[in-house]
Amino acid sequence: MLSWKLPRLLTVQQVPKVFHEDSIICGYRSPRSSALDCVLSLFQMTNETLNIWTHFIPSWYFLWRMMSILISPGSLYDPFMWPLLIYLLSCCIYPLMSTFAHTFSIMSTQARHICFFLDYGALSLYSLGSAVAYSAYVFPDRWVNSSFHHYFVPWAVFNTIICTAISCYSRFPEETRPRLSKVLRTTAFAYPYLFDSIPLFYRLFLCSGGDCTHNAVLTLHFWHTALAFLTGFLFSTHLPERLAPGCFDYVGHSHQLFHVCGIVGTYLQMEALILDMNLRRTWLLENGFVPTISHTVGAWFLAMTITLLIIAVFSWALYWKPSPPKKNKRL
Repeated sequence: MLSWKLPRLLTVQQVPKVFHEDSIICGYRSPRSSALDCVLSLFQMTNETLNIWTHFIPSWYFLWRMMSILISPGSLYDPFMWPLLIYLLSCCIYPLMSTFAHTFSIMSTQARHICFFLDYGALSLYSLGSAVAYSAYVFPDRWVNSSFHHYFVPWAVFNTIICTAISCYSRFPEETRPRLSKVLRTTAFAYPYLFDSIPLFYRLFLCSGGDCTHNAVLTLHFWHTALAFLTGFLFSTHLPERLAPGCFDYVGHSHQLFHVCGIVGTYLQMEALILDMNLRRTWLLENGFVPTISHTVGAWFLAMTITLLIIAVFSWALYWKPSPPKKNKRL
């Protein structure tokens, strides 16, 4: 009869510094785990278990939502639906990449960096997917067809490329200059979200008058925005574990809460986008520009291609080491 032996867990003193998590003392997996060990660890309580499951399960929900729209008659050939489909594709990819990263990042130091390069790239592409959908459905009436509206998606593509590079680079000074690493990574995640949300923030907090697109969806947008800021707060502060190191190693630490708030926020964002799309469809088709391949599928796949190239370059840099200078031998 076959029996599976679950991997032994370690303390923070037993793993290299690159694997340390702020204020997490116990529950670490071996930094030399095999792929099988990584998979088996999903079924034992470690300090990563809930990080993995809180993203793995929702990714299948988002996939189901995307497929239900794809199989509906005519949706694939309706340009007005393309931004939503690109957004939903992004929603499927980023939690799956996060699941992959948290599962297999303990195989080696290089594997850890590469796994999180992929995670960061997926988050940047999710930000671009949000920008594509916001451009199509969220802009207030008075901004539709403005210069900012026309350049919004190309600018978001540029943000995706730059922020992927910054977040990947942030892993290199992580051990020697952890504060710089944290600032770079937080900036790389926060900046594209703030840029994407400019039209939404304007609708929520600044716009007044009849052409501000005040409708029933604003409540959902507000709660999504509140969760987004809470997610950023949790990521940057490492609360509550920083207040009581060792007490939240397995359940309740900031990265778990960060994942939960992020997924719930994405769900609310998705529902708000679908509602905005349905409520404003007639007006947008009459007064706005019809989404094109270049501003939807083309922009997203261009950014994905460049993102993968950036990840490949940074991954190569992990293994490249300059050869030591040769000493001149005296005869």
